[in-house]
Amino acid sequence: MTVTDPAVRPADDAPAPRRRGAGLLARTLLAAAGGGAMYLAFPGWDLAVLAVLGPATLSVATRGVRFRTGLWLGLVQGLCFFLPLLSWTGIYVGSFPWYALSVAEALYLAVLGGTLAVTARLRAWWLWAAALWVGQEALRGRWPLGGFPWGRLGFSQAEGPFTALAAYGGVPLVSFGVALTGTLLAAACLALARAWRDSDDAARRAGSLRAAAVLVVGTLAVPVVGTVARWPLAGGSLTEGGPTRTVAVVQGNVPRAGLDFNEQRRAVLDNHVGETQALAAQVARGEVAQPDLVIWPENSSDIDPYLNSDAAAAIDRAARAIDAPILVGAVVSGPGRFLSNTAIVWDPETGPGETYVKRHPVPLAEYVPARSFFRFFSDKVDLVRADFRAGTEVGTLDMAGATVGDVICFEVAYDGLVHDTVVGGATMLVVQTNNATFGFSDESPQQLAMGRLRAVEAGRSVVMASTSGISAVIAPDGSLVRSSGLFTPATFVEDIAQRDGTTLATRLGAWPEAALTALGLGAFLLVVVSGVRRRRAGSTSASSDVGGAGHTRRGRA
Repeated sequence: MTVTDPAVRPADDAPAPRRRGAGLLARTLLAAAGGGAMYLAFPGWDLAVLAVLGPATLSVATRGVRFRTGLWLGLVQGLCFFLPLLSWTGIYVGSFPWYALSVAEALYLAVLGGTLAVTARLRAWWLWAAALWVGQEALRGRWPLGGFPWGRLGFSQAEGPFTALAAYGGVPLVSFGVALTGTLLAAACLALARAWRDSDDAARRAGSLRAAAVLVVGTLAVPVVGTVARWPLAGGSLTEGGPTRTVAVVQGNVPRAGLDFNEQRRAVLDNHVGETQALAAQVARGEVAQPDLVIWPENSSDIDPYLNSDAAAAIDRAARAIDAPILVGAVVSGPGRFLSNTAIVWDPETGPGETYVKRHPVPLAEYVPARSFFRFFSDKVDLVRADFRAGTEVGTLDMAGATVGDVICFEVAYDGLVHDTVVGGATMLVVQTNNATFGFSDESPQQLAMGRLRAVEAGRSVVMASTSGISAVIAPDGSLVRSSGLFTPATFVEDIAQRDGTTLATRLGAWPEAALTALGLGAFLLVVVSGVRRRRAGSTSASSDVGGAGHTRRGRA
């Protein structure tokens, strides 16, 4: 007896069974090429259109294979993507941390490859596949140790037809748009291949061509929708949308790149003081406008100004010279044996005031969980001499009548941390960062792209302040107004509107990501449950047949 579950039907383009291993090499090469294409889509190469080829190639490669083969193909694509994308993680600490992180991230794509292989038998598989891409990114950005969301498809789209989707569903919706375009492209190619195979059957060939035409239209429709979605959004003006504040961004630079950055902490502080005093001299000469507030980067004072009077006096001199509050990025002792990565509002008259403590310290960089375990793999963990403690308060700070929403360094990659600051009343966003430990790598432009997506997502201007670059001023549409080079001093002064409107993405929060994740997971579970039912039904049928045969034999005996 054959049992068929009507909820799970073969797709029209489901491939015929093939001899095992016949196409594994070709599939592997296809998955690898997709990983390379995704890497080229990210900053450094900036070929954003190639991002769709990742989902497209993995979808094609995993059709008609088993779950375990899908795991392999996803792993291959993940390694070919993450190894070059995250190469900056090994610049000064050796290859092992780079390889370990890349492999860990690639394992998520491995699981994705397995689930794509399973759901390929469903109708409209291209929709479930795109949702599963979002689900994979959601898990990767949360687990383990708070996750590491670097390399999400959406972060490759700082400009282009998908960018505006961030205002409606955040970075997850941008990722979904990219993935859906890729899976529709894959489906269209498979339909054309089926039409080629059916060239001797006119009716079947015509049906395949019609399906291909519809899928091509769908492939083009997604970026068209993204382009149209841009029209009602905020434009590229920094000064429209609310009362303005004059904001200065100071990039003081570091004496040299590398892990000994902390050993240069007095020189770094002096650099930022000196740049701020030079800016004050320009203001006095009438060359630039008097700023209402000044933004310094993360680690601009790695000397605790609460404990070190010299550091406090230096910051005081800078604040009094510029006659405006400065947002200082400082390393502060405490609580207890811990350190705190802290942003301090330093007033020219009253000194230190409101603070924000980084809520997501970076594992193995700012704190080391299970230190003895990780030391077994690399003694570089001991470069983290004291662990940083996570803050608990949202980074909204009052500065000269502006509510600054602050996130520190890698926090810009985490949807929830940015969302909280906007919901908390931020009228502009600030990203304080220190990129000195990553040299002249692609880490800085990759992080800048995240800031650009956040501007669109929140409908806010974004200021990025880095010790060594790239510092930038970003308009609410994600366009770059000002940006600095790497390892060079820089100062910007811009009038920035303080906005209080909310985008749909801000109002919805994590719901679009949750809905898309549930959609993909539901499709996967449907196939799994249907398969279990078929096996049980088949087993029951076989048992009945055996029992009946046995009864007949006994009767004949």
